[in-house]
Amino acid sequence: MQVAVLKETKEYEKRVALTPDIVKSLIKKGFSVKIESGAGLGSSISDEDYVNAGAEIAKDTQSAAVSDVVLKVNSFTADEVKLMKEGCVCISFLYAYTIPEVLAELNKKKISAFSMDAVPRISRAQKMDALSSQANLAGYKTVLLGANALGKIFPLMMTAAGTITPSKVLIFGAGVAGLQAIATAKRLGAVVEVTDVRPETKEQVESLGGRFLTVEGAEGVTVEGGYAKEVSADFLAKQKALVQERIKEADIVITTALVIGKKAPVLVSEEMVKSMKTGSVIVDMAVESGGNCELAEINKTVVKHGVTIIGESNLPSLLPVNASQLYATNISTLLLHLADKECFKWEMDEDITKGSLITHKGDTVHEFTKTILAKA
Repeated sequence: MQVAVLKETKEYEKRVALTPDIVKSLIKKGFSVKIESGAGLGSSISDEDYVNAGAEIAKDTQSAAVSDVVLKVNSFTADEVKLMKEGCVCISFLYAYTIPEVLAELNKKKISAFSMDAVPRISRAQKMDALSSQANLAGYKTVLLGANALGKIFPLMMTAAGTITPSKVLIFGAGVAGLQAIATAKRLGAVVEVTDVRPETKEQVESLGGRFLTVEGAEGVTVEGGYAKEVSADFLAKQKALVQERIKEADIVITTALVIGKKAPVLVSEEMVKSMKTGSVIVDMAVESGGNCELAEINKTVVKHGVTIIGESNLPSLLPVNASQLYATNISTLLLHLADKECFKWEMDEDITKGSLITHKGDTVHEFTKTILAKA
């Protein structure tokens, strides 16, 4: 089978779906690989690097798209789908419930689309978990952005001219990105406080040196599949009161909260921003989904009420070399799980196949996507 990689067209995107080392491994397993010219430049990979790895260079999107398997980082556009062969397979981050017009085009051409964001988070799919690999890098970069915008250093420092007290970092959410942010901020010497509605994250936070802000009544929070499913109004009120008190002391606030299929929850109101110290910084990791900070603006750094608010929408793309390296491993591992050099296995009841397959033979088959779209 021929595997093709399309050049990313989304603004601010520097990642690429395959790196030369992964191209080599796929060719060894019997696949042929075609790369659209210039696809790797944002990740410091030249066309020559791909040729040396054994790939063919396609002069444009149309030449690359007519392949058996088409790969990208971001969602395919309707125009890209129109260029693909009928009945082929494509794999990328789709967030399929947000692109009904692209799904319609995929179904029209009977294309089978797998989505990297829908790969189930089970132990045997860890090497395919692109959400985690990219969030890990994003959590690291978030702290560096915050540190760069802050007018003071992170660690305690004793000098002949006096003692510099450590910076205080407040992190909302202890998922993959939040945990990496904790670890990075601690390595830089900050005092780190963390809030999360899931009480079981307390141990992870403390193991990294962070202080977990415990809310009375947290034991009543219902958790399912690692996500908070049911949170009482009373708990949310108590959490808000605790955070309002701690945010006044924070030098940097990092927010990471996302809700699948919905707008990101507002965690930092304008009133809370007003209560923060002049010169403090907020980095909103959820800005592309509506933002956790009421005043964040997508792809902009703004100063409001004396607080710098960073709204970077694509944090992994700020570390494109590593992000592409990890994503290429994720997507190639999924591909090799689903197929060999000759054909796809189509094990429709297998967990990973069933969880990540969005469209197949002219129909949208992913239950969660169908449910979200039905409500729209």
